[in-house]
Amino acid sequence: MGMRWHAVAALGVAYAAAVAVAVAADRGFSLSLAGEAAVPEEEMGVLQKIANLMWKRDGNSYQHVWPPMEFGWQIVLGSLIGFFGAAFGSVGGVGGGGIFVPMLTLIIGFDPKSSTAISKCMIMGASVSTVYYNLKLKHPTLDMPVIDYDLAVLIQPMLMLGISIGVIFNVIFPDWLVTVLLIILFLGTSTKAFLKGVETWKKETIIKREDAKRLAQTSEEPEYAPLPTGPGAGAGTKIPSDEAPSIMKNIHWKEVGLLSFVWVAFLVLQVTKNYTATCSTWYWVLNLLQVPVSIGVTMYEGLGLMSGKRVLSSKGSEQTALKLHQVFIYGLFGIAAGLVGGLLGLGGGFIMGPLFLELGIPPQVSSATATFAMMFSSSMSVVEYYLLNRFPVPYAVYFIIVAFIAAIIGQHVVRKLINWLGRASLIIFILSFMIFVSAISLGGVGISNMIQKIERNEYMGFEDLCKYDA
Repeated sequence: MGMRWHAVAALGVAYAAAVAVAVAADRGFSLSLAGEAAVPEEEMGVLQKIANLMWKRDGNSYQHVWPPMEFGWQIVLGSLIGFFGAAFGSVGGVGGGGIFVPMLTLIIGFDPKSSTAISKCMIMGASVSTVYYNLKLKHPTLDMPVIDYDLAVLIQPMLMLGISIGVIFNVIFPDWLVTVLLIILFLGTSTKAFLKGVETWKKETIIKREDAKRLAQTSEEPEYAPLPTGPGAGAGTKIPSDEAPSIMKNIHWKEVGLLSFVWVAFLVLQVTKNYTATCSTWYWVLNLLQVPVSIGVTMYEGLGLMSGKRVLSSKGSEQTALKLHQVFIYGLFGIAAGLVGGLLGLGGGFIMGPLFLELGIPPQVSSATATFAMMFSSSMSVVEYYLLNRFPVPYAVYFIIVAFIAAIIGQHVVRKLINWLGRASLIIFILSFMIFVSAISLGGVGISNMIQKIERNEYMGFEDLCKYDA
């Protein structure tokens, strides 16, 4: 049921994107016809007024707002909010973009699309520090890294393809459509994550009761034992230390090499694309070349998982060879997560985190793997936004440093809390909380902006990518 719900949500986002492309392609023809039969505004019907708001003849109307970087209460308050957003976001594996974007818009004073770009910079800073921290840790119940590298290789290439699509749609989509998609997707996802957290909490409670009974029969001091989510992690499973012997041994270099190849390939294509005219033939050729790169690496990993030569290590002995349709579904989720990340300036973890939990992956592994994938995808978005001149560099550098430090502290504190309380479900509740807060904050800001535009009779339609001037 969970997988079916996520599939519906992903298809909904993809459908909205397809409609936007079709509308944008058809817009020039529609406007030319409308111009031949201009009607005074007082004689227009309601539907025609709405159409005029939605479709604009004269190119792009968007104006960036970059406030000067001066020390004041805005910087102090924004830094505090960004700090806590990065700390909690890194723990939940969602990046924290749902906190960053409203903070940058309402407090610092950036326009929404510049806020989206800077939030990606903050997500990158937080994910880099979180990955570094997680490289020193092991799986909670198995003698293996806490990061599932095979799962990352399966998802991340399609995630980066989705990011590139999302960045384009970030230019095209009107704010009201982004708001509607965000509220629907995030409220549903946060609810699913919360229910998963409650289920995990109940399982942990049963384990703690069993430990209490054993403690009554012995004089030994109980230690925190993670849930037996992984393979063969039954009552008699030996729980290894979560400290890795060394960072170098905790890195799977082959998988990291594959992910780095995808990153470099996308970077070369994006840099080359920057020297072509938008919407020219070469512009679309370079965009389309990302498809075989992503599909090629994903299918390489997928074939290994289908043949049984490779396994999703976090599932261990419970893992069976994947079917072709399962590989396709993973790829679809990767594209949907990336599309949401590029469009909204949020981490793909808002989709990947709940998805991984539905697959039965332990919360610690789910958060670490989602963040590992986001490190590549968010850095790719930062490069794309930089090439589009979508953010001021001094502000971006400052907030990257804030997010980097906050993520390290957040990871350390929550890890201590999990060991003290004996409840890894804390990560799931943080994930659910971050998604819900993001839905409320971003949704509220979006609705407020939409109302103001309606009152001022401003243009509320799709922008023209081919005439976009960053």
